[in-house]
Amino acid sequence: MDMNFENNLIQLCGVMGAAPVYSHAARGERFYTFPLVVERLSGNSDTLNIVLRREQLEAVEVSEGEKLSVRGQLRSFNNRRGEGAKLVITVLAEEIVLCDEPDENHVWLTGTLCKAPNVRVTPLGRDICDLMLAVNRHYGRSDYLPCICWGLQARQAAQWSVGTRLHLEGRFQSRRYIKMSEDGPIDRVAFEVSVTEVAALSEAESLA
Repeated sequence: MDMNFENNLIQLCGVMGAAPVYSHAARGERFYTFPLVVERLSGNSDTLNIVLRREQLEAVEVSEGEKLSVRGQLRSFNNRRGEGAKLVITVLAEEIVLCDEPDENHVWLTGTLCKAPNVRVTPLGRDICDLMLAVNRHYGRSDYLPCICWGLQARQAAQWSVGTRLHLEGRFQSRRYIKMSEDGPIDRVAFEVSVTEVAALSEAESLA
C-alpha cells in the first residue's frame, strides 16, 4: 500500500450535489471540484468538497444527483485570499466510481499533534477537545487537519503534548457556524474530523 494511504485514507459514498467546476492546475494537470452530500445516521448530512483530476472526471462521466463512491485522502491548504476559512480542507480523490451502496463516511489518519489540545465544555455540559494533526505526505509536505474528540476521549486527548504521534478513526464532517465581523454576522462552514477512536502511538509503533 502507498505510504500516504497508510497515514491518510478516506472512504465516502454519497450524492454529487452540483456539477464539477474547474478548480486549479498543478504540475501540468487540471483539477476540478464538486460537492458530495453524505447523509449521517441521524438524517443530517455533510457537504464535502471533492477534488479530482480531469482524466478521472472524463473516465467516470458522472452528473449531478448521481451516487458515487470516492476513495482518497484529506488535503489542506492555506487560503490567502482573505475570504472564507483560512485553512481549507478538501478530499483529493484517487478512485471514484458510480455506486448504489448506503452512504459511507470513514477516515483513518496517523500523524503528529502539532498544537496543544484545546479542551472545552459545550453549553449542554459535554467535554470536547480540539486537536490539530500534521499528516505527512510526499515531497516533504504535510496536511494540517483539525479533529475533535468528545467525552472521555476528549479528557484523554487533553493530556497529550505537542509532538505526540496519534492514530485515529472518524468521520469527515461539515459544520455551519456564525462568525461575527465588523459588518455583522457571517455564515461560515468548518470542516473537521469527528473522532470515534484515537490512541497515542508508542515510539516503536511510530517508527514502524
